[in-house]
Amino acid sequence: MTLKQLQYLVTIAEEGNITNAAKRLFISQPSLTASIHELESELDITVFSRSNKGIKVTSEGEEFLGYARQVLEQTTLIQERYTGKKAGKLKFFVSSQHYSFAVEAFVELLKRSGADKYEFHMRETQTFNIIDDVAHLRSEIGILYLNKFNEEVIRKTLKDNNLSFTPLFTAKPHVFIGKNSPLAKKKSLTLEDLKPYPRLSYEQGSHNSFYFSEEILSTVDSDKELVVLDRATLFNMLIGLNGYTICSGVISEELNGPHIIAKKLKVDDYMQIGYIIPNSIRPSHLTGEYIDILRSLTS
Repeated sequence: MTLKQLQYLVTIAEEGNITNAAKRLFISQPSLTASIHELESELDITVFSRSNKGIKVTSEGEEFLGYARQVLEQTTLIQERYTGKKAGKLKFFVSSQHYSFAVEAFVELLKRSGADKYEFHMRETQTFNIIDDVAHLRSEIGILYLNKFNEEVIRKTLKDNNLSFTPLFTAKPHVFIGKNSPLAKKKSLTLEDLKPYPRLSYEQGSHNSFYFSEEILSTVDSDKELVVLDRATLFNMLIGLNGYTICSGVISEELNGPHIIAKKLKVDDYMQIGYIIPNSIRPSHLTGEYIDILRSLTS
């Protein structure tokens, strides 16, 4: 196994096509294919499944690519440290529930990196996908919450995937509403106050169990349900339909504008928000710096 072979694998995965990867790497397609076959044979793994429709990364391939990216990143750091030369794109991948502080930390990390070339991924995605992304090293870190309702199930899922959870802060439940909502004049809200209004939540796909819901109190009945995929749609519906969503209450006006406000919800519950990382891999320097920024923003 060589560093060049690892780079070949990562490039093929990025391109999703061996022909395009060969052009990008300036080698012939047969040579590239032979090199990958050699590596797969040496390690007794199958990184890519092949068919007449093209190639697809296998489950064990996803895991191996995560390790490959870690090795290539460390190699880049050594080259930069001892040669003074910038070596290729700086890469970093995060998967998170829809938290503005996670995006704010991501932006700050990119600014601090000072990289001329970079590829940073901020995946605001479904709860199970966050766990799966980090477990298969598609992302270096994930951001999600635990509370008394979901903790047992989430912790078991994390344990099964050899992941650890570290708390950042504990938040009291709040409600996001539009600043012109009929509820905006109240100092705090009750579940009874919310009943006449549409409740917004994030779609959780095939893992649509209450335990994987991004919103606490998801088992409380609501006559008006709106389910969305992204933050912009949720915020637009909060404003346009006088809807609400139950959340941590942490919001960045700089990133999300002045039209959304948070009101305390009078319930006996909490959200312990933290990050997940693999137990088997030492966090990269970017992951460590991202965690430090998260802590500074949420302390």
